[in-house]
Formats: sequence, C-alpha cells, structure tokens
Amino acid sequence: MNALRIGQVAKEANVNIQTIRYYERNNLIPAPPRTESGYRQYSQDHVARVKFIKRAQELGFSLKEIVELLSLKVESDTICSDMQKQAEAKIITIETKIQMLQRINQTLTDLVNSCRENKLTNECPILTVLDKEG
Repeated sequence: MNALRIGQVAKEANVNIQTIRYYERNNLIPAPPRTESGYRQYSQDHVARVKFIKRAQELGFSLKEIVELLSLKVESDTICSDMQKQAEAKIITIETKIQMLQRINQTLTDLVNSCRENKLTNECPILTVLDKEG
C-alpha cells in the first residue's frame, strides 16, 4: 500500500486539508492508521471516498444524506431501488427549492420594476416590503 499524507489526499480529491479533517471527525471517512510518529497514512480508498462525498454534495445531498448513501453503498444486501428512493426524494426537494426560488425571483423582479422611478428611500417599494411583517 502506498501511504498518502493528508496533503496528497487533498490534492488528488481536489479539496482543502480542513475538509478531510472535518470528514474524518464526522466519520464520513474512516480514520487512517498512523505511523509511530503520529502521521496519518491515507490510502487511495480514502481519496475515492472523499471524491464520492464531493460528487454527492455537488448533486445537492447533505452530509447527513451522504452518510446514508455511504451506508447503502457498503451494505451488500442493498438493492438499487434503495438508492433510487434516496435520489427521488432529493429530486422532490430540489423541485421545491426551484419553485421557491422562482417565486423569490418574480417578487424581486416586480419590486425592481416598481422601483424604476427616482423615489426617495422612504417611498421605496423594496424597503417597504422588507419592513412589513409576514
């Protein structure tokens, strides 16, 4: 086994060293063995796992969800439909966020359009809406 130092893992996985330490502290990656002098000795499996985590994050999965995905990946009796359920749930979450962002976009667009006049700030529709409760 070619042991890797944390900096090498970070470089290969294209992440910050602190990210690897964070993943290790939160049990997203297994703690690597250490040399007698205390240096961590990572493997290519660690690199692959960090890359998996980053790809899952890019698809919108939270670290909590990634823990579940990793457990599905490790369990030998897991079937693809288990993973499919996770992905379908994520799609629903993303679609909900998209709808919310579209509403926010429309509201801001309407406010910007109503603010085209050179009104004083005490008459500004954007500030008026932000001052309202509810």
